Amino acid sequence: MSKRKKYTTAFKAKVVLELLREEKPLAQVAGQYEVHPTQLRKWKQVAVEHLPSLFTDSQQDQARQQAEHERQLEQLYAEIGRLTTQLAWLKKKLVSNNSRGERRQMIERNHRQLPLTVQCRLLGVSRSSLYYQPRAVSPEEVALKHRIDEIYTACPFYGSRRIAAQLQREGHQINRKRVQRYMRQMGIRGICPGPNLSRRAQQSQVYPYLLRGLEIIRPNQVWGIDITYLRLVGGWLYLVAVLDWYSRYVVSWELDQTLELPFVLEAMRQVLQIATPEICNTDQGSQFTSPQWAGLLQEAGVSISMDGKGRAIDNIYIERFFRTLKYNHVYLHPANDGLELYQGIKTYIRYYNDRKPHQGIDHQIPADLYRLVA
Repeated sequence: MSKRKKYTTAFKAKVVLELLREEKPLAQVAGQYEVHPTQLRKWKQVAVEHLPSLFTDSQQDQARQQAEHERQLEQLYAEIGRLTTQLAWLKKKLVSNNSRGERRQMIERNHRQLPLTVQCRLLGVSRSSLYYQPRAVSPEEVALKHRIDEIYTACPFYGSRRIAAQLQREGHQINRKRVQRYMRQMGIRGICPGPNLSRRAQQSQVYPYLLRGLEIIRPNQVWGIDITYLRLVGGWLYLVAVLDWYSRYVVSWELDQTLELPFVLEAMRQVLQIATPEICNTDQGSQFTSPQWAGLLQEAGVSISMDGKGRAIDNIYIERFFRTLKYNHVYLHPANDGLELYQGIKTYIRYYNDRKPHQGIDHQIPADLYRLVA
């Protein structure tokens, strides 16, 4: 008994297509493929009956694909909306909580997915600033700033008018506006009452003055912090120092090329790991009214005090330290670069803290009084 032949669907489709072309008689096709004519008629009948369903399924498939495509698009748009909201929030946080210099340092020039244009837009940074090459400071500007620093150190009550007049008497061709600009860049201003002292800056958080009538009787009760300009042979740097009021001990200090916030925060972070004051007094400079500065002290449990109306000499202790530092070291030992200045400041502050008698504390050594802290 012979086995019944089995034909694949591909073979059946091939034979039926040839029948539908009607180019050959049924008998010839049957002989060619060795299939009984009756079987061929059945295959053809099945194919013809199911042809309409093929088109119906195709339309249904297209409808299903279109619906799936639209659903995916809706999900994509929803995700884009969510990411846009998050990026807007991120941009707002980055702009408000970081200085322009810090945000510029966040730029990744070789990032594969975020081009520079997108990074600059998110961080609120001008793209052109990435390619800016600062010009070298002219020797004339360096010399004028050094002289302004000398005049101000000797007479901190001098404002821009008096300093401009003094420079003009010395033969310098300079007007008051230029002196004002240099003093602003140097971070200095005359210690004297100014107009509208009762008006507080609305854009910044200003804290009350906590030291009125307060008796300073122990180390780490009150610290003062301030920034000053230090000269180099061909330029300058800025020094931030933290001073304990009771002992006149310099508890922390940092040098930097700019007046940006990070080096001020770093100076305070370092010393807060060792000791914590009850009160920290500052002026109302932009570094000390920033939310980052306030957050750092509040997290450590430090009360913030700021110089207020009629309190032009509240930070006089640290101002005196800056004056002593300049007269006793900086002016006598001009530094050629930042490293040389750093080493010199480090040596002098060690001498100031550990060996130099201080008239304001009955000629005692600051380190001896500061070590009284338990």
